[in-house]
Amino acid sequence: MTAALTRALRRHWLLALLVLAGLVLRIITQLAYRPALLYIDSFRYLDDVGVFHPGGINPVGYEWFLWPLLSLGGLAGVAVVQHLLGIGLGVGVYVLLRRFGVREWLAALAAAPVLLDAYQLQIEQLIMSDLLFQVLLLVAVYLLCWWGPPTPKVAAVAGGVLALSVMVRSVGLTLVLPAAVFVLLAAGLRPRGGWRPRLIATGALVAGFGGLVLVYALYGALVAGKFGVGGSGGGGVLFGRAAVVANCDELDLTREEQLLCPDEPREHREKIGIDFYLHLWDVQANVDKLLPEGMDVNAAQRSLTRKVVLNQPLDIAGGIAGDFLKGFAPTRTQAVGDVPLDRWQFQLDHPMYAPEWYAQEWAELYDGVGLHADPELTSFLRGYQLGGGYTPGLLLGGALLLASAAVLGAGRARRSGLRAVTLLPAGLVTTSLLTASVMEFSWRYQLPGLVLIPLAGALGATAIFGREAIRSTPRSTPSEECQMLTTFPDEVDRDALEEYASRYGEHRFAPVVVLIAAYNEEESIGEVLDAVPSRSCDLDVDTLVVVDGAKDRTAEVSLEHGAHTCVAPNNRGQGAALRLGYRLAAQRGARYVITTDADGQYDISELPKLLEPLIEGRADFVSGSRRLGSNERPALIRRIGTYVFAWVVSALTRQRITDTSFGFRGMRVEVPNSVTLRQPQYQSSELLVGLLSHGYRAVEQPMRMLQRTAGESKKGSSFSYGYRYAKVVLGTWWRERRGTGRADAPAVERVSERPAAVGE
Repeated sequence: MTAALTRALRRHWLLALLVLAGLVLRIITQLAYRPALLYIDSFRYLDDVGVFHPGGINPVGYEWFLWPLLSLGGLAGVAVVQHLLGIGLGVGVYVLLRRFGVREWLAALAAAPVLLDAYQLQIEQLIMSDLLFQVLLLVAVYLLCWWGPPTPKVAAVAGGVLALSVMVRSVGLTLVLPAAVFVLLAAGLRPRGGWRPRLIATGALVAGFGGLVLVYALYGALVAGKFGVGGSGGGGVLFGRAAVVANCDELDLTREEQLLCPDEPREHREKIGIDFYLHLWDVQANVDKLLPEGMDVNAAQRSLTRKVVLNQPLDIAGGIAGDFLKGFAPTRTQAVGDVPLDRWQFQLDHPMYAPEWYAQEWAELYDGVGLHADPELTSFLRGYQLGGGYTPGLLLGGALLLASAAVLGAGRARRSGLRAVTLLPAGLVTTSLLTASVMEFSWRYQLPGLVLIPLAGALGATAIFGREAIRSTPRSTPSEECQMLTTFPDEVDRDALEEYASRYGEHRFAPVVVLIAAYNEEESIGEVLDAVPSRSCDLDVDTLVVVDGAKDRTAEVSLEHGAHTCVAPNNRGQGAALRLGYRLAAQRGARYVITTDADGQYDISELPKLLEPLIEGRADFVSGSRRLGSNERPALIRRIGTYVFAWVVSALTRQRITDTSFGFRGMRVEVPNSVTLRQPQYQSSELLVGLLSHGYRAVEQPMRMLQRTAGESKKGSSFSYGYRYAKVVLGTWWRERRGTGRADAPAVERVSERPAAVGE
């Protein structure tokens, strides 16, 4: 356990540092403002906990969240849970990005905003619904993306999660639109199974969303006589904006509308701000004092708003666009009429948004103590926040533009399989920010961007620029047969990946992928594919066939037998085909890769022998061995070669190997993708020598080598094969000796027939 944790921390050290820093900042925040921070809306939530009256401005979803937490830990307990959820958001962003093959350093940087941003820390300390809204959005992204194109059941659950976000913040009402677009396009523009499954899944998402929202709206109608999900005022979200810009003298207004249309000059109204007019008539005292008795205020607000929108559309649209762009300003600034910025900044004292006695009563009720601020800690937090402890808007804007470029297919994005995945968080956050801007601008409303924009930007960057840097090693006048592959992807790889993406869209692999490189194997591959189980060691199994420029029906047979099939247009060799398969498996979410041949020489029923050491964490690479097991009718020359090359590799690596070329192998998906693989043929020894040089733990298992069921060997004569194989073994060893060198600790162990006996 300790060793595994050490390895995880060593590998994910940057994320670990960011999480540690975020945890320290949250502890300081918790100690600085005890038991929690209270804002104007906080008192509405607290007052309604246990009542859950749906007729107010705010939906009651956050109150459901508060109810058990307040009874268990008071206001301080709520803040602690919210801070832990904030840490969880950062880790969740990282894990999701790693799932899609984003580089570790880039995934960690994408998690940094939500972990370290002072505005995020402040909202977590507040008794406010924004943190829960962020969590629900990320959960919805996980549900829709994690397993590939969502099934109807998964889509329906994700729709329900988005509906819950509406019950937390009504701005979530529009988020079903980008989610539905994603589900529809998740399998690409030419989905493998046709459009019907995509349409069904999209319908399930909308049904799950709409059904739950409808239930809540009916609850509001029955309990409060108000059919809806909350919101700012009965006049709708646009009333405040319409009131600020309305040319009251030029509009044909009724008497009731004229009473609601402000008398102040427009310049004065802009200084007062949208928020004032948005909530002016929510206060019953204002209605009683300024309006005739019995007047339908809500109806007059709606009709006035409609007339302003129809007669002054550019004023309305320009204001919305301007407020949307404010969130991408380089620094946190406040424009005239905006919700005051200092509401979302740490103050030196405990801020009061209600009479002090009233705020203190809530703290004493739930925590038994009054509100308290530690001067030294609050000073530190304020200095951190104002001194640059936030995510610059330009950085967020750049990340969103990068995501947009990836969705449009810039760079390598068309072949990346990440366009739809990038579209989802980018679409959700853009819709969320734009919907909030329709009502008014507030820096608080920009907080979903701290989670979703870096997520979308990292996915977009990976889609455009690729998951790994291109490697290049010049070589003088290579022969056609033994030419070293110097780049990935080359043109053949790109064509194959593009064709694969067009067939399968954004699908994700099961945890285990059985990878087969096949060239002219139409006679045997069908039987091999039928033998691959759908589950092994309690994990789902997918099959991936990389057709290496075959001239027969290998690709068609593979598709007919249900295998995911990637077709390389040119024949380059087994090594090149497997390398393409390794990359594809990693890009699309596999955890373990199993290689076998298309000729039926390996017993697929022995698959658990490969998986168990990997799953249990005892090995990074597991290979079968015919010398430890059995070999049906081996040719004498080949048998001698097996012994000779095992001895050579053992001598070179100083680690005992019994079989260097057994093709039935299993490995963590990172292993072949972190080792230099350039050989288009004879890749088995290159991979083995390379991974041993990198210090990966390898295990050999006794297995059977069967006779070929059909077709012919592609290896040529025994002597020519042996010569070329020897060149690869020695060349790889020399290359790794000059580069990474030999691992200090032994990396290979042979195990008995029973994996549990290891170490006895």
